This record gives sequence, structure tokens and C-alpha cells, in this order.
Amino acid sequence: MREIEMVDLKAQYLKIGSEIDKAIQSVLDSTAFIKGPDVRLFEEELQVHMGVSHVISCANGTDALQLALMVLGLKPGDEVITTNFTFIATAEVVALLGLKLVLVDPDPGNFNISVEAVRKAITSKTRAIVPVHLFGQCADMERLMEIAKNHNLFIIEDAAQATGADYFFSDGTTKKAGTIGHIGTTSFFPSKNLGCYGDGGALYTNDETFAKKLRSIANHGMKEKYHYDNIGVNSRLDTIQAAILRVKLKYLSQFNSSRNNVAEQYDKAFAECPFLTVPERVSYSSHIFHQYTIRVNNGKRDELKKFLESKKIPSMVYYPGPLHLQNVYSFLNYKESDFPVTTTLCSEVLSLPMHPEMEKEQVDYIIRQILEFFNK
Repeated sequence: MREIEMVDLKAQYLKIGSEIDKAIQSVLDSTAFIKGPDVRLFEEELQVHMGVSHVISCANGTDALQLALMVLGLKPGDEVITTNFTFIATAEVVALLGLKLVLVDPDPGNFNISVEAVRKAITSKTRAIVPVHLFGQCADMERLMEIAKNHNLFIIEDAAQATGADYFFSDGTTKKAGTIGHIGTTSFFPSKNLGCYGDGGALYTNDETFAKKLRSIANHGMKEKYHYDNIGVNSRLDTIQAAILRVKLKYLSQFNSSRNNVAEQYDKAFAECPFLTVPERVSYSSHIFHQYTIRVNNGKRDELKKFLESKKIPSMVYYPGPLHLQNVYSFLNYKESDFPVTTTLCSEVLSLPMHPEMEKEQVDYIIRQILEFFNK
């Protein structure tokens, strides 16, 4: 049996390596390392795949979030609501721009931001909501968009973990994660479902005014060469990464389908285990399993993780500590007990190996060891 990895990028490269090598060599031959043709072509191809009017590439997913907030014209002290159960990048860009970070609990079943918690957190100073499509499944965007419309708020989707997931509206229409709010953001970090071989990110929008300004801000605020209309930053997707992503985009649906096959095997095996809760599926979203995250309900999460390590099975805790208890956010003056759902999840969640190249032998071995742990 091949060694088990959380994400096996080497196995994936062995499958599509000849195409990747050709794409990289093409960029090397052209020496167009910055803003080469592959950047524009990737944006156009991703635009078609996502069914969105504009794709603006950038240097990484954190930059994408910062750019999205910058383009909205928010002022210091304006409130931005996001989930307490997420990677810190979602929150740190809010603080970096001098905005007021307002955290809320997620739903305990699907891990995404609680619509009711958002509703209760809105004040006269609220200007934006940043839902995170955590682990590969969309937050309840239809209800969040209704709230935003009623309160005249912006919605920025953090879709870094859900590239390719579909959202199903009550009227039967479908949109891709990241294309529903005013602006969507994503990351192409190597471990993502659509990942490059370094850092990369992008923004999605159907608003032409936002698109033009985003492109300007990402390029030093430039309108045309050496003429500047906006305070900007330097955030570019380099051409080699764009060329790699063009290859991998062709396989994204196939990769996501393979992830679902692995998830179904896990689901079936753990359905009757009283100590585990498998990931909840919501009716309004597909799941593309950036992570397969279980809840260990008997207080032995850390013990299980250590046991799996002894069996050469990697696992990860996303996330071990709530944002509101991080030292950097002590100035928000939240109490430890303010977010009971987040606190509980942080003590129970465990993500298992999940990637398109997983072999049945590997999955069977993981399942067997986990069940053995609970039956011993």
C-alpha cells in the first residue's frame, strides 16, 4: 500500500505530469513570467467554468479577501460579520483595514456560518457579511442574500475551500460557490481542490464596476500605465502558476467526483459508530470535500489522532482554537463562553485524509483502524 497522505500532490502530478511539464516549459520558453498570456487565458477559462462575468486573478487567497473589502469603500469602524470557525485569513483582512470584526457561531451540523447568528449580530454599523464555504459545502447563501438585501449590506464569499461546489436555489436555478454574493474570493494554495504549485488566488464578480476597480487595486491602483486612480497593492498571479492551473482546471470536476467517492466510503463505514458524527449534507449545496471532517463525540478526539499517527495515518484538526480566543483578537473583548458552538467544534473535529488519488486499499485501512480504535 502506498504511504497515506492528507493530500497526495505527488500522486496527482504523476497522473498529469506530462501536461504540467509542457505548460511550465511553454512559459519558460516565452519568458513571459509576469502577466503572460496564460494568466488571461486562465481567467477566461475559469470565468466560463464558474459561470461568472469577471474573474480577477491575484497573488493568494488572503489578498483576494483584502482586495474585495478594499473595493467596497468601507470606512474604519464599519462592522463586518464573519464566522468564528474559520482560518484566520478571513478575519485578519478585516482587522488590517481598520474595520470592526464581528464574529458569530457556525451551524453545529454543517460547520458553516449560522444564518440566525448573523441576523442577531446586525447593527446600524454593519456593512458586510463574509460567509465561508467551509470544507467544500456552501453556506446558506439564499437566506444570507435576503438578509443582505433587507439591510443594504455587501456579501463577500470566502469560497477558497469550495471551488466547484454548486448552490441550488429554491427556484431551481444553480450557481457556483463564490458567484452568488457581490464578490467571491478563492485561493489556489496547493492543497486546495484547484491548487497551483505555489501561491495564487482570484476574485469573482458579476459587477463590471467592481471588476474594473479590483483589477486596478491589484495592480498598484493603476488605471493605465503610470496613471493611478486608486490606492492599490501589488498582487499578481504569476504566469507559471496560471499555466499549471489551466491544466488542473480541466480535471477539477473529475477530481471533485473522486473526492465524493472517498466521502461515500467513509460515510457508509462510520454511519453506525456512536462515537462519530459524519459531515452533514445540506439540500441547497453539493459538497466537494476539500476536507472530510468528522466529529468525535466521546472526548477522545486527541487520543484518536495520536492512535492514527501510530498507524501512519495523518489527520488534521481544522481548527484547534476559536478566533475569539486567539491572543491577537483579545481587543475584541469576547468572553470564552460567547461562542459555545465554535468552542465545542474545536474540541471535537478531525479531518481525515481526502484527495482524488486515494486508493480503495488506503481508505479501507483508515476505516478499519478508526473502527478498531472505538471497539478496543
